[in-house]
Amino acid sequence: MRKTEINKMKNNVWVVLFALLFTLTGFSQNKQWSLEACVSYALENNISIKQAQNNILSNEQDLISTKGNFLPAVSANMGHRLTLGNAEIFQGQFVDRTANSTTVGLSVNQTVFNGFRNTYLFKQAQLNKEANELELNRIKDNIALSVANFYLNVLFNKENLETSKMQLEFSKKQLDQVKELVEAGVQPQANIYDAEATLASDEQSLTIAENNYRLSLLSLSQVLQLPFEGFQVEFIDIDDPAVEIMYSDVKFVLNYALENRNEIKLAKKNIEGAELSTEISKSGFYPTVSAGYSFGSNVFFTNLSDMEASFLDQLDAQKSHGFSLNVNIPIFSRLQNKTSVAKSKINEERNKLSLDQAKLDIESNVQQAFTDAQGALKSYQASKKSLAAQKLAFQNSQERYNIGAMNAFDLEQTRIRLINAKSASINAKYDFIFKTKVLDFYIGKPITLD
Repeated sequence: MRKTEINKMKNNVWVVLFALLFTLTGFSQNKQWSLEACVSYALENNISIKQAQNNILSNEQDLISTKGNFLPAVSANMGHRLTLGNAEIFQGQFVDRTANSTTVGLSVNQTVFNGFRNTYLFKQAQLNKEANELELNRIKDNIALSVANFYLNVLFNKENLETSKMQLEFSKKQLDQVKELVEAGVQPQANIYDAEATLASDEQSLTIAENNYRLSLLSLSQVLQLPFEGFQVEFIDIDDPAVEIMYSDVKFVLNYALENRNEIKLAKKNIEGAELSTEISKSGFYPTVSAGYSFGSNVFFTNLSDMEASFLDQLDAQKSHGFSLNVNIPIFSRLQNKTSVAKSKINEERNKLSLDQAKLDIESNVQQAFTDAQGALKSYQASKKSLAAQKLAFQNSQERYNIGAMNAFDLEQTRIRLINAKSASINAKYDFIFKTKVLDFYIGKPITLD
């Protein structure tokens, strides 16, 4: 009886474990990714971002290294020398001698002055780290915008797919209605063939829409570096965007971008780094002053005498201290210092030009984005008017077709115009939303669909 109960308990445990595993698996496969989740995942897992983060880690090690330049160098040494063979003790008198010589020592060396080179190297390491942090932020911004673009493309294709499904359902109902009218003798048999052809065309359009939707999902999953199997996004029914989300003046966006964009900050950091490189090059004209201290002792044994003191006694008796001060004054460096300074100044000018170019690029991109957003807004407004007009036109055509005042071909042409108007309206809506998100991007707003 006890064994039976134990077996039942074991079976129950296995059932619970399998159920839990199944639930977790199902949850992972059915997860729907929101835009915020996609952006967050990309920022945590993108390879370019990880590479940029590794650059910052390397800069931190450079900072530690340049701090170490201010510290003294300390080294210890120990050596032993054994010599065997004849040795001239007195002039013309050679003996077979075995000698052991041991030396120990400790030395400390400190750079006192080297034209402030160590100070500039430390500041340069700090600037390099700050520049790479700005580069990391720039990469993150671009990736977030790219993910938003791919995500909106999924939503666009999803909405097109839903429209295609509704159009197919309408064609099926239209076919049933035509069949009833033909059976009643109101319409000719040929209208059934036209309705069936329309239904086949809508089925083809649905297949294309499904394929476009899957391709957009695939593109987004590849950008996120996620498996495509089971990948789904959270479908948001985006309302018609209000005109108010469009910025009224490009100057606000442009001024903010010129002050705050990472590209501008990075270019300014590069100028500071180039100026420090010039100072480092100039340090080559200054004298280098270094101080040193050494402590050592030695021990000597030979087979020619048994009067030497013990190892430790000799070590203690022959202690010595040494102090040194060295001044190295550069007189002629074969033009190396001069050319190094000249090249550093050229690099300064190059980085100043890069800053000017970055400002021009920002201004051009912002102006282009603002113009694109204005054009997208006008296109969106026009598409809404066109869609409303085509809906009325199709309703009127249906009524005329039902009473026999319009043939199937003309009705189909009206329907096609309505389908095109719907597609154009959806495209214009998402194009306008993305163009405004680009402007949000330039003023530092997070990429969301709110």
